[in-house]
Amino acid sequence: MQVIDELIHARWVIPVVPRKTVLEHHAIAIHDGRIVDILPSSIAQQQYQPGRSTLLDRHALIPGLVNAHTHAAMSLFRGLADDLPLMQWLNAHIWPAEQRWVGEEFIIAGVRLAMAEMIRTGTTCFNDMYFFPDVTGRTVAQAGMRVVTGLIVIDFPTVWAADADEYIEKAIAVHDEFRDDPLVHTAFAPHAPYTVSDGPLQRIQTLVGELDIPVHMHVHETNDEIEQGMKRYGKRPLTRLHELGLLGPSLVAVHMARIDDDEIELTAQQGVNVVHCPESNMKLASGACPVQRLLDAGVNVALGTDGAASNNDLDMFGEMRSAALLGKLAAQDASALPAWQALEMATINGARALGLDALIGSLEPGKAADIVAVDLNDAGHQPVYQPVSQLVYTNAGASVTDVWVNGHRLLRERVLTSLDGDAILEQTAQWCRRITTGTMPDDTMQT
Repeated sequence: MQVIDELIHARWVIPVVPRKTVLEHHAIAIHDGRIVDILPSSIAQQQYQPGRSTLLDRHALIPGLVNAHTHAAMSLFRGLADDLPLMQWLNAHIWPAEQRWVGEEFIIAGVRLAMAEMIRTGTTCFNDMYFFPDVTGRTVAQAGMRVVTGLIVIDFPTVWAADADEYIEKAIAVHDEFRDDPLVHTAFAPHAPYTVSDGPLQRIQTLVGELDIPVHMHVHETNDEIEQGMKRYGKRPLTRLHELGLLGPSLVAVHMARIDDDEIELTAQQGVNVVHCPESNMKLASGACPVQRLLDAGVNVALGTDGAASNNDLDMFGEMRSAALLGKLAAQDASALPAWQALEMATINGARALGLDALIGSLEPGKAADIVAVDLNDAGHQPVYQPVSQLVYTNAGASVTDVWVNGHRLLRERVLTSLDGDAILEQTAQWCRRITTGTMPDDTMQT
C-alpha cells in the first residue's frame, strides 16, 4: 500500500474537470500538498495507507473557489456608504475614508477579516487589488491561503505611492519579493482607464511581457467611465486599451457591464479574460455584464465578489447563484448560464484568468490540494437530485465545513485553524469604533 498524508472520502466528488462530472462515493488521496489520486472509496482503502483519513459521507467535495476580483482590506468599510451610485460612492465616501484610514495596520486587519469570511465560505484563492500589496501578500501567506496580490497603479498620489513612477517601482519590488512564494502570486493592477493615463499603461504593457504576469483592471464598469473616456481620449476605453496593446490573454478585465456587440467580438478575438461581479454591479446599479453572450463567443468568464464595501459580502456561493439568475434574466432564457457553468466560473475559469489553471481550479491528480467540503444534508438542500444544482441554487457559504489549501486544513468542522476568529472580530470592532468616532480607541490596535 502507498503511504500518503490524507485520504478524504465523500458522498460526491465534483472535480469540475472533466466538465459535468459527478463522482459518487469517491475519495481524494493527498500527499505533499498535491492530489495524488481520485478513485472509488472502496478501492482507495485497498491502495493507500493515509496518515489521516477523513469521512464526509454527506458532503460534496469541490475545488477551492477562486474569487477573481476583490479589494480584501475594504472589508473594514463594509456598510460604510450604502445605496449610492459608483462615482458618488467613490468620490464622496470611499476615497476620503481611504485617505484618512488606510495604512499597514488597516490592511492587516482588513485582510484578516476578509480571509476569515472567504475561508469559511469556501474561497481558497483571491485576486486582490488594493494598496500595500506587499502587506497583503505576507498576511495571506501567514494564514496559509492563496492570493494574487495586485500591484496597484494610479495616476494620483495615495498613501502607497506619490506618482506612477513610484507605483511601478514598488510593483516590481513586490513582485520580486514573492517571486518564489508557493501561495502568493502577483498581477499588475492599474485601477481603471479613467484613473491611469497612457504613459503608465504603456510601461505596464512592456513589463507584463518581461515578468509574465496578468494585468488586473476595472474596465467598462459604468456609462460614466465610457463618457469620461470619450471626452478625454475621443474613444471608448476598450478601444484605447486595444490601441495601447493591453488587450490579450494577460488582461483580466473586471465588470465589463457596458459593452456592445463589437466589443464582445474584440474581447473574444484578443483572448481577454472577463470577471463578472453580479452582486456589486446590481447594488451600484452599474449594469449587467452580458455573460452568456461572452461565453457563447468563447470568452473565458470568471467570477468575483468585488469588495465587501460594495457587495456587501465575499460569499462566492451567493455570487454563483446571482450570476446564474441574472444571466438567465439578461438573456431572457432559462437555459442560459446553467449551474455547472456558474461553478466553472467560480473555479477553473478564475484559475485560467489568473494563469493558475495548471495548479488550481479543478480536482485533478497533480494539482494542488485546494479542496472545499460542503454539507448537503440539511433540510434546505434535500432532496439531492443534482448536487451541482444544489451547490448553486440552494447553497450558501455557511454550508462549508472544511477547507484545504495545499493539503493544509484551514477550516476544520467550521472552525478556522490558521486564523484566530475571536481576535479578528475584536480587532474589527476596534476599527469600527475608530472610523465611527474618528479617534483611536484606548486599547492598542493589535496586529
